[in-house]
Amino acid sequence: MEPARRLSPMLERMWGREPAPRRGPRPRIDLATITAAAIEIADADGLAGVSMGSVASRVGVAATALYRYVGSKEDLLTSMADAVVPAPPEPGGRPWRDYLAQWTKAQRDIVLEHDWLLSISRFAPPLGPRRLLWLDRALAALDGTGLDDGEKINVASSLTGYALTDAALVHNAGSGFGEFDETDIGGVSDYGDLLAEVLDPETYPALSAAVRAGALGGVEGWVDDEDFRFGLGLLLDGVERLIARRASEGRTR
Repeated sequence: MEPARRLSPMLERMWGREPAPRRGPRPRIDLATITAAAIEIADADGLAGVSMGSVASRVGVAATALYRYVGSKEDLLTSMADAVVPAPPEPGGRPWRDYLAQWTKAQRDIVLEHDWLLSISRFAPPLGPRRLLWLDRALAALDGTGLDDGEKINVASSLTGYALTDAALVHNAGSGFGEFDETDIGGVSDYGDLLAEVLDPETYPALSAAVRAGALGGVEGWVDDEDFRFGLGLLLDGVERLIARRASEGRTR
């Protein structure tokens, strides 16, 4: 039998499982202090401003002192991605659909408030206590639906992915399509104008018609949540259909 995999020192600290030192003076800093300083820098200057040196300067210690708590910048980003997340909304006996709609929008709004999360959270599975609490609450909301545990996790993962994708669209719509600066695409409206210019209706008949009808004419839908609610409704409709199918198979508990 293989031995259980040990948590990394960083995860031990995040979960409060690192043994406290028995002797010596109380440390001036801890992981929470370091992480909070890094989040402040990222909120102000983006991830480009976060370095071991800048964080050390913010908390008033030498950069080398941080390595007692954070092994690398990657470890620091992992801690930041968890610490910046507030407590999830509680299901409170609400219908699963109402709760998961709020749960998904809340995740999207967190990323919009801290857009640097887009660079580190898209493909990272939750490892910290706060993000895993969000997963726990989503699974709890789906109790009694007839979905098995794997299906519940897949539902939560799909909704989280949607929240991140929509946050990226909103962020890009508001700040411009930076990677295409040479084409002067400043946002969704400019993107639609460009597509209307280059699309050949014979080769792209459906897309060309949609663009020329104004489907990409502005960002108001994203800003006002109209497009977000539409897509979220499609996803939740699919979950509802899956639950109904499981009920017809006799799996509702």
